[in-house]
Amino acid sequence: MNQSATERMTREILFNAFDMNCVVHQSPGLWRHPRDRADRYVDLSYWTDLAKTLERGKFDALFMADVLGVYDVYGGSTDTALREATQVPLNDPLMTVSAMAVVTDHLGFGVTCTLSYEPPFTFARRLSTLDHLTKGRIGWNVVTGYLDSAARGVSGASAQPKHDTRYQIAEEYMALVYKLWEGSWEDGAVLRDRARGIFTDPARVHRVLHEGEFFKLDAIHLSEPSPQRTPVLFQAGTSGKGRDFAARHAECVFMAAPSKTVAKTYVADIRGRAAAHGRDPRSIRIFNLTTAIVGRTEQEARDKHQEYRRYVSHAGALALMSGWTGIDFSAYDLDEPLRYIRNEAVHSAVESFTTADPRRVWTVREVAAHVGIGGFGPLLVGSAAEVADEMESWIADTDLDGFNLAYVVTPETFVDIADLLVPELQRRGRYKTGYAAGTLREKLFPGQGARLAGPHPAAAARRISLEAAE
Repeated sequence: MNQSATERMTREILFNAFDMNCVVHQSPGLWRHPRDRADRYVDLSYWTDLAKTLERGKFDALFMADVLGVYDVYGGSTDTALREATQVPLNDPLMTVSAMAVVTDHLGFGVTCTLSYEPPFTFARRLSTLDHLTKGRIGWNVVTGYLDSAARGVSGASAQPKHDTRYQIAEEYMALVYKLWEGSWEDGAVLRDRARGIFTDPARVHRVLHEGEFFKLDAIHLSEPSPQRTPVLFQAGTSGKGRDFAARHAECVFMAAPSKTVAKTYVADIRGRAAAHGRDPRSIRIFNLTTAIVGRTEQEARDKHQEYRRYVSHAGALALMSGWTGIDFSAYDLDEPLRYIRNEAVHSAVESFTTADPRRVWTVREVAAHVGIGGFGPLLVGSAAEVADEMESWIADTDLDGFNLAYVVTPETFVDIADLLVPELQRRGRYKTGYAAGTLREKLFPGQGARLAGPHPAAAARRISLEAAE
């Protein structure tokens, strides 16, 4: 066994909880289950209770998904999404964070914000504000969007920009927010000098001048430096363009590979691209979407799984798949093999079920059944020991760092993980028994510090700004 494989057998496994400010996130139909409480998403106590459960389970972060459109590709209508509550109705994920931060001390918060529809200047302030209020526990899941309905709703455009154009916009957007977060205010700018009546030293605050292809700005950042300055950067695109973007910018990558074969390919490619950009391949934490149904015994877990399956909505699953892939699955026969079609939605979504693993041919029916509980990722069912075995196998075989854990029934799924699976992993020495001190970045990357360092481009933005001011 080589050194890399040996290291994987002892690596501490990381957990994010995967949720969304809506009724149906990744398991369409399960909101009807009598023990599910997802329809309480409009109550603040739902979120504060969830945060306390996750902190009890030593989860690294709550990863909050979001979209700004509706799933209207399936059948060319919003009817199925509305009927099935398929990620609609949907509220703003950022509004829940402050309340959850108050009732926790360590849990991180990764929030999805679509840069295609967020002005960089005001967005940078919102994230700095949350970084202050959480004492450095905020992360940003950088996405470019994939729904034409979002473009129609936000800007009135008939469609979103092309896939590759969205990543060109994203590169410039990142350069601009790095300038705001890292380069506008020096560390010593805020004096709070009551005796002299000087709160901020103007000489240490610098205007950000940016004139690019997509954005123009002449302003100072409105917020003083927050604990992390730049939030922890998550990225959720695993298309070719998405992987290259992740290799340049991401600290944490979220992917949704349905098999080890697909996951191993994606992980190796992302780490290889990071090295090509001069970054340490291990400086990126990679999480795969996974759903775990855990019982006190194997039989209890399998009974839960059978019980949950009775509530799955295949129409809701296909509405999600149609939105993710841009393919109207209402026009397919259920037993027709899924073919690769390149379009302007999520390239990696359809790749995961087609070209990424040529040994497996999925029918539309099989995809609907798979997506029906937990979305794209694998489903692990068993006792705590069995699920722990599977997770250790995934880490060893694919070089993942951890899992974004979707729920089937909430909060039941997360309670079972916190109370059954986590203690088993702790007994094996594969999961933390306490949180490290410091910010989210310091917890995820021990020894790195609260702020991004070179060769990450955010650190370069800080250096260039200070050199220009001298």
